Amino acid sequence: MFLLNPKNYERYYPDEESQQIMEKTIAFFESKGKAKIKEDDHERTWYADFIEFVKEEKIFSSLLTPEKYGKDENVRWDTWRNCGFNEILGFYGLAYWYTWQVSILGLGPIWMGKNEALKEKAAQHLEDGAIFAFGLSEQKHGADIYSSSMKLAPQKDGTYLANGAKYYIGNANVAPMVSTFGKITDSGDYVFFVADSQYENYELVKNVTNSQNYVAEYALRDYPITEDEILSKGQDAWDSALNTVNVGKYNLGWASIGICTHALYEAINHAANRRLYKMHVTDFPHVKQMFTDAYARLVAMKLFALRAADYMRAASADDRRYLLYNPMVKMKVTTQGEEVINLLWDVIAAKGFEKDMFFEMAARDIRALPKLEGTVHVNIALIVKFMPNYFFAPAEYPDLPQQNNPVNDDFLFDQGPTRGLGKIQFHDYNIAFESYDLPNVNIFKEQVAVFKEFLMMATPDDAQRKDIDFLMALGELFALVVYAQLILENTKIYEMDDALVDQIFDFMVRDFSKFALQLYSKPSSTTEQMAFCQRMIRKANVDETRYQKVWQEHVYALKDIYEMNP
Repeated sequence: MFLLNPKNYERYYPDEESQQIMEKTIAFFESKGKAKIKEDDHERTWYADFIEFVKEEKIFSSLLTPEKYGKDENVRWDTWRNCGFNEILGFYGLAYWYTWQVSILGLGPIWMGKNEALKEKAAQHLEDGAIFAFGLSEQKHGADIYSSSMKLAPQKDGTYLANGAKYYIGNANVAPMVSTFGKITDSGDYVFFVADSQYENYELVKNVTNSQNYVAEYALRDYPITEDEILSKGQDAWDSALNTVNVGKYNLGWASIGICTHALYEAINHAANRRLYKMHVTDFPHVKQMFTDAYARLVAMKLFALRAADYMRAASADDRRYLLYNPMVKMKVTTQGEEVINLLWDVIAAKGFEKDMFFEMAARDIRALPKLEGTVHVNIALIVKFMPNYFFAPAEYPDLPQQNNPVNDDFLFDQGPTRGLGKIQFHDYNIAFESYDLPNVNIFKEQVAVFKEFLMMATPDDAQRKDIDFLMALGELFALVVYAQLILENTKIYEMDDALVDQIFDFMVRDFSKFALQLYSKPSSTTEQMAFCQRMIRKANVDETRYQKVWQEHVYALKDIYEMNP
């Protein structure tokens, strides 16, 4: 089964230790039970029990320590198994996922830095069950790190005094190492250093959110820093900030996948066992359509995120294709998660508000993920930089098999300079598209061909390229092409049923048409551009046999196979 089912956990791991981590984590949450998870959520209870479980089982230590700093052969940073853990945490609650996510961000500048003593210290803290924090954003500047007001002032004895504040920093109430970004006052150089949340010159101002998490505002008041606490300076510090986000923002898609999977089980169990007007709710045609659409979108989310991980794990200085796919997971998978929840909520309606339902949490939390680690708009603005080379300058790359081998992902912490995005080349997307001859895949290919023609013959002018509103619609169309490509690559790897593949492209055709209409409607679109947009608007192929096969064999088959322990 492709979707996560905790009652019958099936995901390949090449080693027994990884399988045990996942099974123990599932057992922890199922033993805790839905009622207690909901109670803790409503009461905004700090998840000390989860942190204690992670400490006892040394889970963060196993998963987040690079192999070089581990104490046994099972310790490594392995994105394949981290995806599985991400999904499980999202499945049970965003709060649990969040403390893992911000620990990943906090560890990024440490593992990317050159301070070996701090790396050894971090490894020991992980072994001891600590969690970590990433002090990047500020209240006035958000994630605009050019404008950081955290300052390190050099002292006559060669030390520094840190002054400034950081805002919206998860885990910053307890983290023994808070990776903090700032500037050195005399040189203006960027710097990353570590602060201890328990030190007297570290002021924990407040929790800025109303949740189980502690998302802190903290301030450093003449906090003494020596060279021993410095992680990186200058360009290295800048690169560490952006490269850490490259690693961390990928995880947001997995939180959405986990949330949507749990919500789907709960919704279909409710609808399939409820009778209205002398028929089951799942017999209504519009309900079938909404469930089928939600399921297809969720499977597509997971297919794309898994394939993007393959490119992360295979990345090198000569192959940086992941820098397109990672922000795609962040912006596309998370917004698709919102679509899935909206569809399910339209089915279960008022039931989705009930305090005993997981869905109540899902409907709230799914909204957060597109808005963290850079908004959707920021990530679309990033990916359009890759568009010229993607369409017009493909390069030759060998076929990339699934990357599920148990090795440490060394390159993620040695990504190098963050410049030169416009020079990155990609393999020809047509290779994936031509691997299928299915009605909706073929319609989608035709839409893409018109879009490419649009870019050549009705190229956006300088004013349009500076018009963020216009760029967003253009970026959505580009994103769909990339999304489709990696989905098709992975449907081959997972040997997906052709009916399901074509059903996925049913919504892809509709979405492409939707964004083409949006581009058509932009104030600055020209008559020529509008004509191309009209040609992109197509109706998906209708095939009742295919649709019923997907409904019966994939969607309705989920009825009653999972319900969380009470």
